[in-house]
Amino acid sequence: MLNNKAIILFGPTSSGKTEASILLAMELGTEIISADSMQLYRLMDIGTGKPTPSQLKEVPHHLIDAIWPHEQWSAGQFMEAASGTMERLSAAGKIPLIVGGTGLYMKALTRGLMAAPQADASLRVELLSRKEDLYGLLKDMDPETARLLAPADTRRILRALEVQIKTKRAMSELKRELTAPLPYDFIKVGLTRDRAELYALIEERVDRMLSGGLVEEVRKVLGQHLPPSKTAMQAIGYKEVEGWITGQYPYEEAVRLIKRNTRRYAKRQFTWFKKEEATLWVDVTGLRGADAIYGRLKKALMAARPDLYRS
Repeated sequence: MLNNKAIILFGPTSSGKTEASILLAMELGTEIISADSMQLYRLMDIGTGKPTPSQLKEVPHHLIDAIWPHEQWSAGQFMEAASGTMERLSAAGKIPLIVGGTGLYMKALTRGLMAAPQADASLRVELLSRKEDLYGLLKDMDPETARLLAPADTRRILRALEVQIKTKRAMSELKRELTAPLPYDFIKVGLTRDRAELYALIEERVDRMLSGGLVEEVRKVLGQHLPPSKTAMQAIGYKEVEGWITGQYPYEEAVRLIKRNTRRYAKRQFTWFKKEEATLWVDVTGLRGADAIYGRLKKALMAARPDLYRS
């Protein structure tokens, strides 16, 4: 493995990683690569928690506003784009700083990717229309993968069946043939907070998004000449506001759903990130503001990896 260093800073939504990452990038004289699957989309700024225009001016960011809401993007495309930027930064003597909350993207960089086909919406519709026991079908076709999934996990069951049908090979088999991880000394840093405090911060953030124009932003995305993809509209905040706009429920219910779904998403992020081995965990409970959060982050990094600040 090359001696190139790269930092991955992750944490659940509302943990304070965006503000801290900008101060870290400024101190290290580097640039930020976003590893957030929703910040890729243009026009979708408020609901995805993108850095503000002033923050984007402070530090160069990559893989933000990369595609339009009607376009598709895969983990493979992310890995290709991110690796090119990382190579350029490393060649310039800078330490790439990857920041985000999409666990699959970080897994792709550090552990490689499965060579599987892209999602096929029509095939999934066909599978669902059969009214079959999809979990039972998967047990017959790929029992190893089925053992790892809950019978009610329809989304992952459909994906495993889709891979099996399109490649004629089991997902479990393909997973044993992962592409190689990128050749970097990855320094993984995770921000964590007391769960109750984090949930309170999430609620505050949702209120700020709504008062800051989230509804108008969703209307703009929906009003594009080419309609947004289902993937884009699965972003929390957008799907719930769309439900209100289309008359499925009142505004108050949309707000409740955004807060509830964001809390659930943060919980899933915690679960995913806790599986990351060799992570330097930094507890920022009780801290507000970029300077305070970065101060604790820097102290932990200097103790664990003093070489970063000597680079």
